[in-house]
Amino acid sequence: MLKVTTQGDSIRFGDGFALNFQRTLRIPDDGKTYPLPPGLGTFPICRVEDYSDHVPESWLERGGVFIPMYQREALWISFNARHWKPNAIKVAIGKINAVSGKPWHQKLQTGEQTHRSQPDYDYLVAPPQPWLDGINAGDGYIKQFVAMPLGMGYTIEGQVTGKEEFGGIQIIVYEPKPGKFPERPEEEESYWLESALQPLGAMPPNARASNKSISGEMGMGAGGKMKQKIYPDPHGIDTWDENNYGRVYVHIINSMMYREITGKEPPNTPITAKTYAQYQLPWFDLYDETMSDIAPSSVLSQVKSIKEMDAQKQFSSQQDDNSVDISNSDIINYPVNAPKNIQDGNW
Repeated sequence: MLKVTTQGDSIRFGDGFALNFQRTLRIPDDGKTYPLPPGLGTFPICRVEDYSDHVPESWLERGGVFIPMYQREALWISFNARHWKPNAIKVAIGKINAVSGKPWHQKLQTGEQTHRSQPDYDYLVAPPQPWLDGINAGDGYIKQFVAMPLGMGYTIEGQVTGKEEFGGIQIIVYEPKPGKFPERPEEEESYWLESALQPLGAMPPNARASNKSISGEMGMGAGGKMKQKIYPDPHGIDTWDENNYGRVYVHIINSMMYREITGKEPPNTPITAKTYAQYQLPWFDLYDETMSDIAPSSVLSQVKSIKEMDAQKQFSSQQDDNSVDISNSDIINYPVNAPKNIQDGNW
């Protein structure tokens, strides 16, 4: 198995893949499809085992890390992958796959290998996938990851399964099979500071009897619509070594629980989309017209947004979902360096 370690505000899997959780704008849930919002800094990542006297007992068995979020705050997951040796990644929200909408499964799933008809396709490949901002709920768009408390039925987990027992984010990363890709780039590159690495691992269950039961755990609900493709695997499922993987359980907690566990202050609340647009700050887009997109999940397409759940529960709106005018803001395009076939000819 790949060793999973923390390095600052990143989680590293083995020697070549890392990810972090980016703070961002919660886009309006107004029926429009918005471009990519910016990253506003990383969420701090704490190892469960470093706070074993203060976390809930269930965390000790699951191990992993935890991050603080405010209720109805959004995030996106940034992938830092080797350009010469990619990885396959599965992301689950409360143990519901964020790509397929199916329950958590350790093995990679593809279903029928037909173009845009992959009902069980449940993983990403980085590169070319640079990030993930939400669940695969539409044709060419996602619904944004937005934190919500457990126990109210708002989360994706709650809507799909009818209960909220896991919360958080679950991630597993697979290495390619030996010989599929080069072991080193053409020029040796150093990405990591070994002295900064701290290994992650599950602790024995019931390791300490003094752990508190704190009500502040959260899961992910569905926010507004954002333009984003989820690319199919360009290499094929046989590329990946399903016996060589690393995984991590990411617990999400509110600011009060974070203070109680760590004694530290959580990050300040991010600015709103309205304020960001008011100052005409840039949004982002991927220049990926040549890239295909997997079919949306029929399960996740039915997940109600937080705004829709408010209406269903007859709650007054708890957030500002008024449309924002971004017509005067710059849209910065990023190219996607996708692999392209080279055609041979007559020599």
